[in-house]
Amino acid sequence: MNDLLALTRAALAQSGAASSDFDLNKDVVLPPDRKLRPAAVLAPIIESARGFDLILTKRSSALKHHPGQIAFPGGKQDDTDADLIETALREAEEEIGLPRQHTQVLGTFASHETVTGFSVTPVVALVTQEFEARAEIGEVAEVFRVPLAHVLDADQYVIESRRWRGQRRSYYVVPYGPYYIWGATARILRAWTEQIPSN
Repeated sequence: MNDLLALTRAALAQSGAASSDFDLNKDVVLPPDRKLRPAAVLAPIIESARGFDLILTKRSSALKHHPGQIAFPGGKQDDTDADLIETALREAEEEIGLPRQHTQVLGTFASHETVTGFSVTPVVALVTQEFEARAEIGEVAEVFRVPLAHVLDADQYVIESRRWRGQRRSYYVVPYGPYYIWGATARILRAWTEQIPSN
């Protein structure tokens, strides 16, 4: 595959379409007057011996929203955040101990709407040097890395479904080893993949 960092920069330069947890469920009608809470996640890319890795987290099983799921570091926007990029950087520093001075923001993708009522802005950043990851107690159970080439390969994705609130809901899954990456995280990654220029 071509240089994934260059391809990602090219993808970020496009406007792209907003995504949603409901994209594979076209029969779902969302209320037009629904109020979404602004949030942001950081997609930290770091160079490794195998190319580039993406840093992800496994959320604590004690959390109210998405317990035990694989996620980007991130969360809702605070009143004190200057913008959503600041939200993503702050949350990553809090959740995984990533110093913001060790990041170079590459850009943002179009927002993603979650089933829990958030409008999430994915912020992509290059981590410019190694750091000691520290999982935030009570929020993050594990910090780990996956090859960027794996999650940006459309062939690695499958569509699965389960019953949710009395209806069958379909969603993307991009498994990696023991990690079951699905839901909003997989949908955001799939949208990223779809914007990568063809080889």
